[in-house]
Amino acid sequence: MEKKENKLIMWYRKKKPYSDYILFGILLILLPILVELRILKYSYLTTIASILIYSIVALGLNILLGYSGLISLGTAGFMGLGTYLAAYITADLNLPFELSLIISVIVPMLIGILTGLVSLRIEGFYLAIATLAISEILRKVFVELEVVTNGFSGKKADYPQLLGFIDLDRSGTFILIVIILVAIMVITYNLINSYTGRAFLTMRGSESAAQAMGIDIYKYRLLSFAITVAYAGLGGTLYMHFVKYTYPDTWTLLLSLNILAAIVIGGIRSIPGTILGSFVVFGVPDLILKRLPVLGEFDGLAYIFNGILIVLIVLFYPTGLIHVKEDIKKKLSKLRKRKESYSG
Repeated sequence: MEKKENKLIMWYRKKKPYSDYILFGILLILLPILVELRILKYSYLTTIASILIYSIVALGLNILLGYSGLISLGTAGFMGLGTYLAAYITADLNLPFELSLIISVIVPMLIGILTGLVSLRIEGFYLAIATLAISEILRKVFVELEVVTNGFSGKKADYPQLLGFIDLDRSGTFILIVIILVAIMVITYNLINSYTGRAFLTMRGSESAAQAMGIDIYKYRLLSFAITVAYAGLGGTLYMHFVKYTYPDTWTLLLSLNILAAIVIGGIRSIPGTILGSFVVFGVPDLILKRLPVLGEFDGLAYIFNGILIVLIVLFYPTGLIHVKEDIKKKLSKLRKRKESYSG
């Protein structure tokens, strides 16, 4: 009987993340209904959609930074590439959304593999600078290749059309973003708990030890960059078809740093932590700070908030905000034990 109960507990623990992700998705899908009922403001839905899109991109960067131990400051450039590819394929070439989604992921992924080749020779701050240089090159291409990108005028697209006949509106596109985010969370969970994820962690801890265990460092470095850039391209595609506009000045170093900040604040090597960090970095300024009296009128408040928060997290909570709940539970349990010992 005990063995059956243990198996049931193990099964529940194994399945619990999936049920949590699905429940999270269901709650998000209810938001457009709240907008229709005028319980939630229309602008909130736009902000939340942006948070979810950046969460997808941040999950990719978390795989690179948290699991592989590599750093990139070129996330914004690859995300921007995804937006321009999606807009050109659907708006200019009139090709299906599904095809644009595939191409907008594959093309950045191939460039990501080339970036991974750079990482075979350099690492640390030099790798960060190299990826930043690639991002700036891409942004310069967005400006100069006016035939495709329209330069500083920007590029427009529309809400996606699924299967050639299902026209999505704003709420439908939001639901699509939620579904893709939940799918990405499940895929990421499976990835980090597979042999590939363990290989990433071993490589992050010690490349010498990883090679001694038979792990191909070159292969997994390239793979980590490819996955990260694929997530960025996917996020860029969703951004393009929800916001419906892109221009070069969006895809700057500041955005890459904000995505990096989301991982640090929320929790490195944590899927829920990445979502939480994205909400703090991209949601709190628009949903809370800008609506404060007097303080909300200060344009640089969001940057100050993120900067102070990063310093506090690094000093007092290096594991991220996602672990605050666990620490509170531990402290409460210690207090209960003390009370029981005193009463005993």
